[in-house]
Amino acid sequence: MGLFFLDYGAGNVQSLANSLRKLGYEFQWIRTAEDFDKATSLIFPGVGSFGSAVTALESKGLLEPLHKYIASGRPYFGICIGMQVLFESSTESPSVKGLGLIPAKIDLFDNADKTVPHMGWNSIDLLDSADKSDEGLLESSHYYFVHSYRASYDPDGNPVAAHWVHSTTQYGQEVFMASVRKANVFGTQFHPEKSGDAGLRIISAWLSESESARSSAPPTPRIPRPPKPRDGLTKRIVACMDVRSNDEGDLVVTKGDQYDVREKAPAAPGTIQAQAEGAVRNLGKPVALAARYYAAGADELCLMNITSFRHSPLRDQPMLAVVRAAAEEVFVPLTIGGGIKDTVDPDGTKRSALEVAGLYFRAGADKVSIASEAVYAVERMRARPSQDGIGEGDGTSAIETIAHAYGRQAVVVSIDPKRVYVDLSYDGPYRDEVIRGSPGTEDEAKAWWYQCTASGGREVRPLSVVQLARGVEKLGAGEILLNSIDRDGTGKGFDIDLIQLVRKNVRIPMVASSGAGSAAHFVEVFQKTDVEAALAAGIFHRGEVGIGEVKDVLSSAGVNARR
Repeated sequence: MGLFFLDYGAGNVQSLANSLRKLGYEFQWIRTAEDFDKATSLIFPGVGSFGSAVTALESKGLLEPLHKYIASGRPYFGICIGMQVLFESSTESPSVKGLGLIPAKIDLFDNADKTVPHMGWNSIDLLDSADKSDEGLLESSHYYFVHSYRASYDPDGNPVAAHWVHSTTQYGQEVFMASVRKANVFGTQFHPEKSGDAGLRIISAWLSESESARSSAPPTPRIPRPPKPRDGLTKRIVACMDVRSNDEGDLVVTKGDQYDVREKAPAAPGTIQAQAEGAVRNLGKPVALAARYYAAGADELCLMNITSFRHSPLRDQPMLAVVRAAAEEVFVPLTIGGGIKDTVDPDGTKRSALEVAGLYFRAGADKVSIASEAVYAVERMRARPSQDGIGEGDGTSAIETIAHAYGRQAVVVSIDPKRVYVDLSYDGPYRDEVIRGSPGTEDEAKAWWYQCTASGGREVRPLSVVQLARGVEKLGAGEILLNSIDRDGTGKGFDIDLIQLVRKNVRIPMVASSGAGSAAHFVEVFQKTDVEAALAAGIFHRGEVGIGEVKDVLSSAGVNARR
């Protein structure tokens, strides 16, 4: 079998390459237009914008050969953008035309009843009563989606396009195409390479079919799929690993209390922690922990380089090696943070945040997390007044440049706010954001607003959490990782007031972080807020709470979680 892999030059395609190798398949890369003639099967994964993908293929001279390859009847598997380019057009890039095989267009999700991007693990509905288990797709499984644009499923309004639809998914009250299959074409809007064992099963099933079977899928019957009362999107549990070098120069996973990662007293004999007072707390090796959390059922993983880079972003080979090694072991989304900014190498070479992000995407990361640079970018944009009061970006920030190239779903902004206590009668500039403690709680008779910080919480900035959250959303962030300096390491539970405050001010997905001390705290945050995900670190590293335990407790409480 001449299996080829098409990479148009953007996003994390390494994860799919790792998936193919794990399944035992050899493949070659499409390098030139002539390589299409050698291919007997072709996989095209992609992330980013519709327009960027099509334009990149055109500039490399690969768009027309791709069209001819599909027209030849040889098997084709498109993932995310690799599926979307099969359509006529996308409102994301109105002036750019797709391949036009499927007579429909890609539209933006309506965010009236939900956040956008659609990000997380959702279920599918197969459109044919016939058994499709041999194709790998199961209605009992969840698959990882991350996109802002979709092809709606409209069997009455567009019956020709409906014959292509293999399965659908519901998000909010919208039903859209989750996968397409007809003749030699198979495509998924979700990412099988990031959908754990369920996704690997799909890739394996497609590759295990004979090439003739992969080239002769019949049209799908037009079957109505009205929206259900609720969609199948699960709440995500994220395991975060703060990575830094210890005093011996080795990269270790650590965890601090209010961001202090050094031991305050000698650790107990026999523990994995550092033994000496003042040493960097050592909770394990990052790749080994990542593999452990993946096996335990984590929905996503974060690797945060909390000491930034040793020399420069493009020379920090140890951290790059960690990302590459982790991507070979885990098949769920991986976020990398720390030092994603414009920098200058020791020799004077300028490196853009976009270049740094691209390096980590190529190594196996799916999203990059930006922290301090986001604060400074919003401060700059607020200096440029706008009618909405948020300010205007100038197109040069790390958020804007990375989101433009890779899509906003690839950009996470990590926010580190802390409480600023004020009088109960406070009527200052942040009066609309003031929280007053509830009667009967330890915060009774207190009032406060949340001030943003930079440099890992060490530097306070003249910016409120709402100003920052609304600003990064406008700049193009696809997700907010909301920390709490006051709750970090306390085990008292997530800061519900903070989460509710930010949630009501933005319409992009959020990850709650800081303060989890028990499985019950995850239930609380999901029941009291509509946050999409919750993150923990120390309690997982120390084995105080297991990811499986969290999933069990969530299910018992009626919270939809991936099993």
